[in-house]
Amino acid sequence: MTFKELGLFPQILKALESCGYKSPTPIQEKAIPQVLAGKDVMGLAQTGTGKTAAFVLPLLQRLAQGPRGRVRVLVIAPTRELAEQTHEAFGTLGRHIDFRSAAVYGGVGIGPQIQKLRKGVEVVVACPGRLLDHIARGTVDLRGVETLVLDEADRMFDMGFLPDIRKIMKSLPARRQTLLFSATMPADIMKLAQEILKDPVTVQIDHEAPAETISHALYPVEHHFKTTLLMELLSRTETESVLVFTRTKHRAKKLAEQLEMAGHKATSLQGNLSQNKRQAALEGFRRGSFKILVATDIAARGIDISRISHVINYDMPDSSDAYTHRIGRTGRACRTGEAYTLVTPEDAAMVAAIDRLLGRKTERCALQGLEYTVPEIGRVSTASGRAPSRGYAAGRVRRSGNRQPQLRRRAQPRG
Repeated sequence: MTFKELGLFPQILKALESCGYKSPTPIQEKAIPQVLAGKDVMGLAQTGTGKTAAFVLPLLQRLAQGPRGRVRVLVIAPTRELAEQTHEAFGTLGRHIDFRSAAVYGGVGIGPQIQKLRKGVEVVVACPGRLLDHIARGTVDLRGVETLVLDEADRMFDMGFLPDIRKIMKSLPARRQTLLFSATMPADIMKLAQEILKDPVTVQIDHEAPAETISHALYPVEHHFKTTLLMELLSRTETESVLVFTRTKHRAKKLAEQLEMAGHKATSLQGNLSQNKRQAALEGFRRGSFKILVATDIAARGIDISRISHVINYDMPDSSDAYTHRIGRTGRACRTGEAYTLVTPEDAAMVAAIDRLLGRKTERCALQGLEYTVPEIGRVSTASGRAPSRGYAAGRVRRSGNRQPQLRRRAQPRG
């Protein structure tokens, strides 16, 4: 099927062509006709499936007709990064359509947002907290909303936004189209869907398993040796852009600093950064100024960069759903990608969960020539009495003569 066969207007097809999009993804093929028909939709799809365009394209078609100067489309997203990227998607795909949009989120001044809203916009892409601020101030009027989109609803639940969502609903007209997209469907999200969707059409694409374009490898390692292993993985692997996940904000910041000290073009994306610094980190990673981005789960939510070749889980995610979200940042748009996960003995339960998710025993790998039996710093004395240099646990890399390790995309499987 082609985008033209979906019945999209010529000006939208022109934008798609200039972006290099040739044919719709499965979720776009299934969702776009339903959205165009005015149906409520419950979309179940993992990240990287083209979900954003699945609702942006048909809503742009609606915006090409009808009134101007009032909010007709409201998209609610869990993070600032996702809100900004969805806002950009409306601008890019709707470049030949006459409409205005505003991105509304915290971490930046509210004044410019108020000014833009007062000038009149047809699309608002918002995070729940800042949107409630505007509602309380009376600086946004949602009484004319025709379509509400709840994007990544499961993540909004994880972040505690469901009470805010219910408050926002009170400012919306009862008669409207509602689209809810989620990678998973926990009980609370199912209950919300039953409350707000009317006779919905369910569109489900590869809900459980990660994309088949991604290969997976686990690297068993002691916790204190993780950074050494990560450095060696990066030095021996051909990569484009690499996204590294940590469990905490502090670790993301520290690890990015260690990578930078070791000569890598690295930065971090975590909640302690100001919005301007978060945006600068993301833009630098997108442009290639930074080759490695170290991020926490929440900070990285919504990253949509097609050329991420590797996702490395420095820390194990806390659920198989979180694993799917993380590694879905690579292997996007039919490209191949690789997911490496550093696993400690304490991660045995999650390793079993990942194996169940993939339906097979995930490949266990070890780097040849790397000594894995180095004691933890502080539990062993050295001849000099000084801690190893470079800011991370010093591992031993055994090499013959001056020969460097062979560059390869995948380390040898552990025997």
